[in-house]
Amino acid sequence: MFELLIIAVVLLLVFGASKLRRAGSDLGTAVKGFRKAVQAPPTPHPAETLPDAEFPEVLDARSRGGGKPGA
Repeated sequence: MFELLIIAVVLLLVFGASKLRRAGSDLGTAVKGFRKAVQAPPTPHPAETLPDAEFPEVLDARSRGGGKPGA
């Protein structure tokens, strides 16, 4: 425990209070951003959301529940 106190005092003397405060703030912001990115819902694959422009009959078959035509 005493060693941590010595390390904290040395860091305070070397870097100064303002730089240590700013570094802690930046680290906290980075952790919050990382947590937010990890908890974000996955985005759907573009192929699942866009219609099949070349083959409209594929969409018709899928809407009828038949899957791909000819399959």
